[in-house]
Amino acid sequence: MPATLHLIKLCVGVDTVAELDLWRSGRRMEAAVKGQPWRSIHVTHWGPKRAPEILAGGSLYWVIKGLIQVRQRVIGFEPVTVGDGITRCAIVMDPELIQTSIVPKRPFQGWRYLAAKDAPPDIGPYIPGQEDLPARLRAGLAELGVL
Repeated sequence: MPATLHLIKLCVGVDTVAELDLWRSGRRMEAAVKGQPWRSIHVTHWGPKRAPEILAGGSLYWVIKGLIQVRQRVIGFEPVTVGDGITRCAIVMDPELIQTSIVPKRPFQGWRYLAAKDAPPDIGPYIPGQEDLPARLRAGLAELGVL
């Protein structure tokens, strides 16, 4: 069995985990209005060459406002043809958002591999409306060893 590997991706245009969840809720409602099933996917230009390692328990870690804050378990990769007729890769994820310890991350383009040893530990499932501390404050407290 291959070792677990993760992906990391910038969550552009989103300021908080709550906003990511709200955006996903909008997509869920759009699908319901169209009578289509909703799946949590992210379409990217290229699929990973190391897919078996990611499918062995890997997740997509979202970087929101320069901080790794949340992850979703990757459950598959599928080819998808978008409006321009070009086939791309859909990263299919478990819909559950799992909050992680806050880790700063510099900007980068596209997605990157993230070794399991470098992945931040989980805090627990994201529960809408149960925001405790802003991410930057949590990051600062964690850096001081308080959290």
